[in-house]
Amino acid sequence: MRRADRLFRIVQFLRSRRLTTAIWLAERLEVSTRTIYRDIADLYHSGVPIEGEAGVGYVLRQKLDLPPLMLERSEAAAVEIGLRFASVYAGQPLSAAAASAISKIRTVLPRGVASESASLALYVPKTNAASVPAFGPVFAAIDAKRKVRIRYADATGQDTQRTIWPLGAFFWGSTWTVLAWCELREDFRSFRLERVRQLEPMADSYPDSPGRRLIDYFRWLEKTHAVPMSEFDPL
Repeated sequence: MRRADRLFRIVQFLRSRRLTTAIWLAERLEVSTRTIYRDIADLYHSGVPIEGEAGVGYVLRQKLDLPPLMLERSEAAAVEIGLRFASVYAGQPLSAAAASAISKIRTVLPRGVASESASLALYVPKTNAASVPAFGPVFAAIDAKRKVRIRYADATGQDTQRTIWPLGAFFWGSTWTVLAWCELREDFRSFRLERVRQLEPMADSYPDSPGRRLIDYFRWLEKTHAVPMSEFDPL
């Protein structure tokens, strides 16, 4: 990869993420962390508004507009299959948004790439996609950082009432779970969405409390089970 292309991709990664570490960038771009540190310094001195430091991570402190990047055939295929998956398995409102996004992306792709994307021979059948009514309200609660009151059935069918702080939704190949801070257990808990019998969004927002955040859960997993965050966020 040419250095100019690598610098461009670094900026694109920074634009799309809240916090990006040099190690994360080095793994994706297949270079050393020393190279990333040097690239970040050069971008900063050339006027790119990067904030952060080695060992912590980097962010763009303001919006940065770049010329649009045309998708290659393989990139268009990856986007298409991802959106097809979301349209089937994500549930409302993301399924509708995925269908809309597919339409918009096809209109801006070159004619040849657009037709190849539309006729992509990779399919996401709806046959085994179970409806998960709780997905939409849970997604909205995660997005708004609001508490949710649920009636939840465990593996034995026993119901409990919980007030949870939804932190993230996870798809495991056959089922969705929501990772949350549970006020009843005073700890992190995962809940299978198909076992949520009743769900009531609350007006209360949950605080950004150290030790109860999604990043704290990932750090706990990495420390106690040696599971890196990249297992959950491969991009």
